Amino acid sequence: MDVIVVEGFHDEDKIKLAYPEAFVVVTNGSEVSKETLDMISKLSEDNNIIIFTDPDYPGERIRNLVSSVSKNVYHAFLKKQDCISNNKKKVGIEHASIDAIKNALDNIYVNRNLNQTISFNDLFELGLVGNENSAKLRYMVSDYLNIGHPNSKTFLKRLNFIGLNKKEVEDILCKIK
Repeated sequence: MDVIVVEGFHDEDKIKLAYPEAFVVVTNGSEVSKETLDMISKLSEDNNIIIFTDPDYPGERIRNLVSSVSKNVYHAFLKKQDCISNNKKKVGIEHASIDAIKNALDNIYVNRNLNQTISFNDLFELGLVGNENSAKLRYMVSDYLNIGHPNSKTFLKRLNFIGLNKKEVEDILCKIK
């Protein structure tokens, strides 16, 4: 069974609209209790844990906390522009369309690699950091990979997380340019 971990009850409601039978655990925001982490840890022994948090700092914090206590961890990401509220003041899964949620949950990632496969220097050589259009290039690669739109540090972390090397990222850049 897959267990989807989200931040709030409104996120759970939105997931249930997309997947009515989904088993969802709510962390109640970024101050995840020890009891909730213990429950997720126990669930991860026999189930896949899909971490599906908002594309912001608190969401990344929750992602890291849950990952640190869980086995069988998978990650789903939403692009920030796909989950902005109508008044443009909030970002979250609860504001995403059902199609965006399904797309994110249909394209999950597992941490396949505990070693560094690409370095910050590689990103610099590829133009993904250190020049005026680096953010635009990272945005395009992130879109291609469906890993949200992280800053350069988190972008590097996610590339290593999914096990991409410099050549593979270079190939992606060739495809999207």
